Amino acid sequence: MDLNKLVELSILFDYYGELLTSKQRDVVSLYYDEDYSLSEISENLGISRQAVYDTLKRAEKILKGYEEKLGLVEMLDNKNNGIRAICEGLENIQAKAQKCQTEELEQDIQKLMNHCRELLK
Repeated sequence: MDLNKLVELSILFDYYGELLTSKQRDVVSLYYDEDYSLSEISENLGISRQAVYDTLKRAEKILKGYEEKLGLVEMLDNKNNGIRAICEGLENIQAKAQKCQTEELEQDIQKLMNHCRELLK
């Protein structure tokens, strides 16, 4: 499986997984989080391999549909990118302020940078 797809679906599952049925959540969790094969999931859940495959594909489509409609993952990604840009700008200002020996300005900027970093965690 493509690593980008794995990461994308894991993130979508983190955001929207609770909106799936319990069966869909179980299948997606076992497949993506626990790295079970379709056959292993089939044995664990007592359903056919084809049913596991169909459930997995249906759940993937549903998760992508939620993101298309709600855009929470994209919104958070944009927010994080904006905060990173602010932090980089503050670091540049801090470097310039250090040359001018403006200690108070440096401290204020450091507080803002720390706050941005906390938001990114």
